[in-house]
Amino acid sequence: MNATSPVDVLQALIRCPSVTPAEGGALSVLEDLLKPLGFAVDRMVERDVDTPDIENLYARAGSDGPHLMFAGHSDVVPVGDEADWSAGPFSGEVRDGMLFGRGAVDMKGGIACFIAAYARLVDAGKVPQGSVSLLITGDEEGPAVNGTVKLLQWAAARGERWDACLVGEPTNPDTLGDMIKIGRRGSVSGTVTVRGVQGHAAYPHLADSPVRGALSLAKSLMFPAFDEGTENFQPSNLEVTSIDVGNAATNVIPATARFKFNIRFNDHWDAESVQAEILRRLDAAAVDPELRPGRAAIAYEIVWSERPSHVFLTRSNSLISSLSGAIETVTGRTPKLSTTGGTSDARFIKDYCPVVEFGLVGQTMHMVDERVAVADLETLTVIYQTFIEQWFAHAHA
Repeated sequence: MNATSPVDVLQALIRCPSVTPAEGGALSVLEDLLKPLGFAVDRMVERDVDTPDIENLYARAGSDGPHLMFAGHSDVVPVGDEADWSAGPFSGEVRDGMLFGRGAVDMKGGIACFIAAYARLVDAGKVPQGSVSLLITGDEEGPAVNGTVKLLQWAAARGERWDACLVGEPTNPDTLGDMIKIGRRGSVSGTVTVRGVQGHAAYPHLADSPVRGALSLAKSLMFPAFDEGTENFQPSNLEVTSIDVGNAATNVIPATARFKFNIRFNDHWDAESVQAEILRRLDAAAVDPELRPGRAAIAYEIVWSERPSHVFLTRSNSLISSLSGAIETVTGRTPKLSTTGGTSDARFIKDYCPVVEFGLVGQTMHMVDERVAVADLETLTVIYQTFIEQWFAHAHA
């Protein structure tokens, strides 16, 4: 395998069936690639109750100077029905200028391009004057309990410190060079359970429908809007993602109804304040008589998801300008600086150093026939190589 070829590296990684939580051989491929490039490689298995064991990898080249981290994940989502794929999901087949396979864009492709970029610098005698590390988890697509969080804690405990981080997630919506992620909205989820009184649907005065209460509470969370957005973030948005009463009968008023929700919130809020606003809305709606005239306040309980994701915004001019400059140099495009989309492991890394995200075009991630243009792999490799050089130049300036 040629480490300077992103196609070779990506094919080797795709041929490892590393569906979360399986390592699948992917970290062994990375270890075999990185050691000849001068990296010291550590692999560790992290464990926690009620979650699968996860193997992770940390590699570092250099021992001092400015320290740049590349972070990513080698695990992938399930392939679904393999019969629906036009190429084997773990084949790494190249056809008509496209490389097929699970993880091609999310995100083994990004890892392959960064390794190829660094290998080209080594071949050219341009090893950065400082340190480069790779933090690769096998738990990003899973519970995210035994992956990046614990890997960062392990590395920091042994004295690792980073000046900046690039996460290789697929950030571009349409064309390579479209978008850099410089932050992410926060995320809070919860389950609301409403208690009522079971009864016959023909005798509602003898019962108390929890469905009416659940509808009132759910409406209060979806309207009015939480905010109109901020300078760097779109408006916060709450979605009710399920409503369930567990009732198969049409003539029975159920005793219990519950709904789940998730809110993606901007930097107008933090996790604590958005939870407080949700409770305020629920308490106000609980005494609203619109759907339950003459009834007592709605009896409800709320259970929050265990780990909210916190909103963050990266303001490191040297990191952002180095990456933007590399993209413009290679593609001629000026990337949009964005905070849209879901969460990523950058939400954990931001507690240790400034972090940005940039990778491949994400249109086929998690889909049948996930694929990447071979030309994009080469372009991203050149962008990453240029970025590494520019970031270290800024760091030494």
